[in-house]
Amino acid sequence: MVLPMECPFCNPGKSLLYEGELIRILLDSYPANRGHLLVVPKRHVERWEELGEDEKVALIRGMELAMEVLRETLRAEAFNVGMNLGREAGQTVPHLHLHVIPRWKGDSKNPRGGIRKAVLDLEDENLNLRKRWERNRLKPDEIRTLREAFNKRGSRSS
Repeated sequence: MVLPMECPFCNPGKSLLYEGELIRILLDSYPANRGHLLVVPKRHVERWEELGEDEKVALIRGMELAMEVLRETLRAEAFNVGMNLGREAGQTVPHLHLHVIPRWKGDSKNPRGGIRKAVLDLEDENLNLRKRWERNRLKPDEIRTLREAFNKRGSRSS
């Protein structure tokens, strides 16, 4: 078990884009696509059931905020949104988090099936392609633009 002091979501460092009263929005360290963000509760919890109703609402609002900013700044056309709830579902960091992955026409050879592919036990093309992670990471000026867009919105999604 990762202790909160070691948790990359409790101590996000440079990956932090936005911080509200109850949530944070972070850059994913291993982005499945350019602009891949995580919406995480500030409080260290591993399971959905541990969240209070206000935290659940804040996560959904954070997801909406992330999509709004990604549409505005990176011109995202669509999104994959999801959570891996538990180790058996593929969760690798034991701090609940919601993935917001921006998508564009042509960014995948076969986007059909989207999130459902995870249950089909297909190999994740990102897991064995370190170059793709690196290519998907945003440049410092793009990160700055995202932070500015989140900051303009204030604490609307805390």
